[in-house]
Amino acid sequence: MATLDMTSLARRGAEARIQELNAEVNALLSVFPDLGSGTAGQKRGPKRTAITQAQAGTASATPVRRRQRKPMTAAQRKAVGARMKKYWAARRKAEAGK
Repeated sequence: MATLDMTSLARRGAEARIQELNAEVNALLSVFPDLGSGTAGQKRGPKRTAITQAQAGTASATPVRRRQRKPMTAAQRKAVGARMKKYWAARRKAEAGK
């Protein structure tokens, strides 16, 4: 009786599926080239990194810039710290009560 290595079989199946999906993405981008540039008028689309854009065959291989958060003020950090101390004290109390 031959033994089957399920991990290698699953990996081969996953690789085949990724190739199918990449082919489908390329076909869609050839029909709708504005989808790859992010100017299709969508508010939120799928997050595409430079690696996936390069794999999909789009012209630009520059990394996608992410929106940065505003820095917290000292008062906001202090308030978060107080909330977290209260939260963890309650967690420890609940754990000790079990």
